[in-house]
Amino acid sequence: MRKWLVFLPLFVFVVLAGVFFMQLGKDTQYMPSALINKPVPNVSLINLETNQIVNNDDLPKEPYLINFWGTWCPACSIEHDYLMDLSEQGVPIVGIDYKDETQAAIKWLEERGNPYSHVLLDELGNFGVDMGVTGAPETFVVSSAGDVVYRHQGVVDSAVWKTMQEYFK
Repeated sequence: MRKWLVFLPLFVFVVLAGVFFMQLGKDTQYMPSALINKPVPNVSLINLETNQIVNNDDLPKEPYLINFWGTWCPACSIEHDYLMDLSEQGVPIVGIDYKDETQAAIKWLEERGNPYSHVLLDELGNFGVDMGVTGAPETFVVSSAGDVVYRHQGVVDSAVWKTMQEYFK
């Protein structure tokens, strides 16, 4: 029995080295979602501009993006200009103001521009939890059937958009 214990540290090292080796080259930014190929969860949020409740029936009937953002989020500020460009190209984007204050969101959009077809308030983050959001910014591609087909955690830029376009059909 004692002879086996001598080799235990070596065995543990080999197992850990194997696990780490298998992780090499994997995309560390990829975050799977339990919602892929499933419908967008039930939406019941206040529209920032109209103060009316928006539900799933009010969302675009064509492929669109759902972008979780907040005025408190530095990365959201970085991606905002690119979202403005996408909006100008005709890409429908539903913005979810995530865990934010309404007046701060209004001011932020007035100063920077509004790339969103709808700006919905998720002050408590409940819809974010339903979508599996871990933080902002996070963007989902939704098909014309209303199913989530892609999830990106982090800033949307031209490289990310190239990947998203493959799902944007």
